[in-house]
Amino acid sequence: MIATNEMLYSFFSNQSILVTGGTGSIGRGIVEALLSYRPKRIVVFSKDDSKQYMMKLSYENDPIVSFCLGDIRDYESVENATVGMDMVFHTAALKQVSVCENFPYETVKTNIIGSENVIRAAIRNGVKKVVNISTDKVVNTYNALGASKLIAEKLFASANAHSANLQTRLCTIRFGNVIGSRGSVLPIFLDQVSQGKPITVTNRKMTRFFITIPEAVDRMMKAAYYCQGGETFVLKMQSFRIGELADAVCDYFGESGVRPRIQTIGLRPGEKFHEELIFDCERERVLEDDELYAVLPTEADATGTYLHFNPALIHTYRSNQGAHITKDELKSIVAQEHQKYRVRRGGGSE
Repeated sequence: MIATNEMLYSFFSNQSILVTGGTGSIGRGIVEALLSYRPKRIVVFSKDDSKQYMMKLSYENDPIVSFCLGDIRDYESVENATVGMDMVFHTAALKQVSVCENFPYETVKTNIIGSENVIRAAIRNGVKKVVNISTDKVVNTYNALGASKLIAEKLFASANAHSANLQTRLCTIRFGNVIGSRGSVLPIFLDQVSQGKPITVTNRKMTRFFITIPEAVDRMMKAAYYCQGGETFVLKMQSFRIGELADAVCDYFGESGVRPRIQTIGLRPGEKFHEELIFDCERERVLEDDELYAVLPTEADATGTYLHFNPALIHTYRSNQGAHITKDELKSIVAQEHQKYRVRRGGGSE
């Protein structure tokens, strides 16, 4: 049965939940969603004291939310943070392709060793469920970000397979570009417009999967509920062409009489032309419902039953195939995100 709000409330209520990287866009979205289910407590774990301070201001009157300053690269701080936790959402990571390409050693320490620390600490402290947040960049990757997150996925799968007699269950959630999250393409475009610069696109025909933060977080909550151990849940998403998103931004601002210019700059190191959601080797183990794909662990029987999921009917998992968002829908998203952008910048107009 598809998880209802009542089921999710029963699942999350009275639970102690740690969110690593909890001051980031996805982390904050998870915290906000969890609050509606009234867990026992939510601990936001991150290394950025400035972001923690600003986030505390939003939750200073809510006794459920507390903050823990620490670094996932430091095992001791992670182990201390997981004491008494029932569940962990692991979102902390280096997530920008260019940053990871330029600093691969730092990427390994954060995305791989940091993930290993979360796994070890969670198992040691008897955490019941650990949910790893991953990216579509792992699939057929050739950049440092994708490679590091792929190893993290395999660490979670291996830990689950080798902890069969323990109470900790681990899974991964994989998805693409989150519209409006820090460092994603649309806020970059809005920054460029606000500074009077041209919108820079690598190639107009490049495609990306996308999902909004509320949609992503809602499906993460359901995936955490469904998790039995070892699965990779993949969010179903629409896709868009970078050039069409840039056009939508230009059309939106052009209505006020100032139409930005578009500049094509070519592919950057590590960038892929199209993204993919699922490996070819995973296809035989893919099940689906209306919102999620569930890639079962390699040791599972894909012909058996798994909750309410059914065998996937369509094996189209590339961003240049399947459902593309319309130009009107893109323009509506641009308008919505611009309003949020103005609020973050103090209400000024561009």
